[in-house]
Amino acid sequence: MDLLRSLPIGLYLEQPYTWLHTLDPRIKLIWLMGFLLTPILANPWWRIALVGVLILITFLAKIPLRVWRKQMGWLLILGTFVFILTCIFDDGLAVNHQPRLPSSDLNLPQPGEYNYVLIDEAWLTVTRRSLELAIRVSTLIFTLIYSTNLYLLTTAPEEITAGLDSLMRPLRRLGVPVTEIVLTLTLSLRFIPLVLEEIQNLIRSVSTRAINWKKLGLRKSFTLWLMVAEKLLENLLLRAEQIAVAMEVRGFTTPNQHHVQWHRLTFRQKDWLAVGAMILFLGGRFLWGGQ
Repeated sequence: MDLLRSLPIGLYLEQPYTWLHTLDPRIKLIWLMGFLLTPILANPWWRIALVGVLILITFLAKIPLRVWRKQMGWLLILGTFVFILTCIFDDGLAVNHQPRLPSSDLNLPQPGEYNYVLIDEAWLTVTRRSLELAIRVSTLIFTLIYSTNLYLLTTAPEEITAGLDSLMRPLRRLGVPVTEIVLTLTLSLRFIPLVLEEIQNLIRSVSTRAINWKKLGLRKSFTLWLMVAEKLLENLLLRAEQIAVAMEVRGFTTPNQHHVQWHRLTFRQKDWLAVGAMILFLGGRFLWGGQ
């Protein structure tokens, strides 16, 4: 099992170089915030539209099938599973009330076609509230995870830190250590492949020993995996110490003494088009996306 290929979460796609790669990281970060914040207090149609927009962007960017197939596939399966479970579960609106008028045997027609209970079978009950809640939860899971992963997939760590450094520049007047924050973020993004590599090596080391888990039992199996987790933590701390030593050898002590060279940011025609699209996107949210 190759985790770096089967689970490329948080990894940067160097090839092919799509049009998403060429956009300014600040614009992509604003778009990411739009995908993360606009679902708040939005109607179900807007949430479904966000999922469709993310899938459409993936196809228009011509990201290879091998990259997004497993990520989007698993997320769609997870979203569908959550959607079905939320639909068939209780909607949480079990209110017992007493009618204001005396009971009557009159069977009068309803003034409209509105029905709170959409499906009422022997083992299945779907209400309007449960359906709306299912759409809300399933689309939110897909939007939060996939939009973030798509941003990390098409934006290099240096570009992310350069964009954050540019956007957070006014905070320096308030004494906020902006350079230290973005440097920590860069190291964290660079550390994700190392974590996956260490997990992969430990899993391979356990699988090659042909351990009979049935003879070990639950207690010994738990002890073994606890030892593996302890070894993983030890290896990660060792990698972190090696990175710290490498930075210290190269003379990096503080940002004031060692200037950090970020990615050069420039606005081009594609970026201005993305800004215009963002304005239309936010306008559509306020006009049609509200509840």
